[in-house]
Amino acid sequence: MEEIQKKIGEKVRALRKMRRLSLDQAAVRTGVSKAMLGQIERGDSSPTVTTLWKIATGFQVSFSSLLQEDESNISIVNKHSVPPVIENDGKYKVYSIFPFDPIKKFEVFWIDLLPGCLHESEEHHEGVEELITVSRGTLTVSMAGKEHDIKTGESIRFQPNQPHCYHNKGDEVVECHMIIYYP
Repeated sequence: MEEIQKKIGEKVRALRKMRRLSLDQAAVRTGVSKAMLGQIERGDSSPTVTTLWKIATGFQVSFSSLLQEDESNISIVNKHSVPPVIENDGKYKVYSIFPFDPIKKFEVFWIDLLPGCLHESEEHHEGVEELITVSRGTLTVSMAGKEHDIKTGESIRFQPNQPHCYHNKGDEVVECHMIIYYP
């Protein structure tokens, strides 16, 4: 089996699974027979350009996306290589470590709050979740009139469907990692 056939087959299978389609449904959507799609997914067939165009059109992806190499499944990001968004007179710094991915439905941030920082955040859409782990200092999260002190090594998970605040009441920098999940 040729390597390119295998890679195309893996991509076609991944696209079909991501869209939660059976082979029959994918055949209707693409105009490529169920048998041919099965052969392509297994790497048993080398699809023609016409067949690849049908698949790309049916799955609403670019033709070249079926042929290009996958990105490495390993990403290393150095916080200092990411330009931060800075607010509150430089006391609140947000580094977008892994930006939002519409397929995975989450984004990851590194946040530094300097001493005395009080950052107010608006409510998010219904169903959104924030997960925060403090790696240094104590972060006070306030919501609905209640304060939660999250210390080094602790984490909090909540639905930010109302205004909420992050506060560094201490005298050292608070470092935390935030994941925002969008259902």
